[in-house]
Amino acid sequence: MNELELELTEINPRDFFGQGNENINLLKKYFPKLKIVARGSKIKVFGDQELLEEFDKRFYMLMEHVSKYNKMDENVIERILTSNGKEDYESPDNSGETLVHGVSGKLIKARTVNQRKLVDAAKKYDMVFAIGPAGTGKTYTGVALAVKALKEKQVKRIILTRPAVEAGENLGFLPGDLKEKLDPYMQPLYDALRDMIPSEKLVHYIDNGTIQIAPMAFMRGRTLDNAFVILDEAQNTTHAQMKMFLTRMGKNAKFLLTGDPGQIDLPRRVISGLKEAILVLKNVEGIKIIYLDDKDVIRHKLVKKVITAYKSIEHEN
Repeated sequence: MNELELELTEINPRDFFGQGNENINLLKKYFPKLKIVARGSKIKVFGDQELLEEFDKRFYMLMEHVSKYNKMDENVIERILTSNGKEDYESPDNSGETLVHGVSGKLIKARTVNQRKLVDAAKKYDMVFAIGPAGTGKTYTGVALAVKALKEKQVKRIILTRPAVEAGENLGFLPGDLKEKLDPYMQPLYDALRDMIPSEKLVHYIDNGTIQIAPMAFMRGRTLDNAFVILDEAQNTTHAQMKMFLTRMGKNAKFLLTGDPGQIDLPRRVISGLKEAILVLKNVEGIKIIYLDDKDVIRHKLVKKVITAYKSIEHEN
């Protein structure tokens, strides 16, 4: 009797096997002539060589589906096991706007015109600036683009960074080590990632360095190759920080810089590196600047009204 041993990689066995091994039992139903034994993250299959080869092919189709969509049910298994090819079982959402199938199958899309412009720009340009007020989805869309690139193996890692500017608060007086002090400051980046990557896989990615979240000071001296790099809150960079960051770009790298020039937390008389970069780089070939506005706000409806109210005051001044 021939034997085939398969292993689940970067997938939680519980997600693949199903509650009470219901998914494995379905596999046994579709392959009644094979003996299938699941233990831990490994599956051993015994039987005729031709059937083992077919099982091997379908197994990797199932694993690819779970990796991409973070869920699998009886209908998915049936479609994959009876399909003629990948095109027969792909998600019915053919709009082209879905960036990532997040946790529990949540569809993460570009939801406004300017967000879609940002997505299109990221496809065509290696360096993109996303400029706009709070709540316009700059960071969230950017993280989705990064996760998509990682899942599709366009890059080997994601690097997310923010300038550690103390917006009216002194980090030095907060308790804990450097990581404990900075983690709350990086929370919006963690929040976005948790929507898009199951928690166990996210911890694994962070532990092995596939996803790195760090303040800008950690970028100095590095060359960032094969990476999707996001600089969030870029309006709080200085001239020196911005120049340092932009020159970290290595081979096969995508850089996305997000920021709101209306929310600068730098000391008075310190020029924002983002404002300066927009002026200096606006005509540089290969760089695209996308502007988002209050029409792109996807938070509570009051956020849009708050932005409009403050904008009217700023125009008066």
